[in-house]
Amino acid sequence: MTFYAFLIALPMHFAAWLHPMHVSVTEIEMDEKEKRLEIMMRVFIDDLETTMRQSFRQPELDVLEPKGQSLDELMQTYLKTRFSVSLDGKTQVIKYLGHERDHEAFIFYVEVDKVKKWKAIQVQNSIITEAYDDQSNLVHVTRGETVRSLRLTRSKPSDIINFESE
Repeated sequence: MTFYAFLIALPMHFAAWLHPMHVSVTEIEMDEKEKRLEIMMRVFIDDLETTMRQSFRQPELDVLEPKGQSLDELMQTYLKTRFSVSLDGKTQVIKYLGHERDHEAFIFYVEVDKVKKWKAIQVQNSIITEAYDDQSNLVHVTRGETVRSLRLTRSKPSDIINFESE
């Protein structure tokens, strides 16, 4: 009898072990020469599709071949409420540039132009969190030789990094 209980429990154990992790990675780099923040966001396609289906109330949405609007148009709309950057307390204008596919993920490119000297950056990144409560949005900010990181979640969608000591 114990052997049969083991056989029943074994698939449940592996299912829990194989459960996907919900994560995105955002890289923000200060380009001192061009005076802009260059931002890349890597998001898994299946997580984004699930989220956009809910957000846009389009249960049949296929992000690989959307009908009516392009993925770039959908993403611009979606990011307006889910992603923002402030420098020294001043909200910046995000310019959406486009995307590319990288295997099972999309990489979205955005930037902030005309960046003046700053000491603190606040990043709000709540993408995918409305669909998955375990979503982690990792944010790496590079300024000069210094890289600092944040982990943003549904319960903590925004945080600040100070670069005052540089």
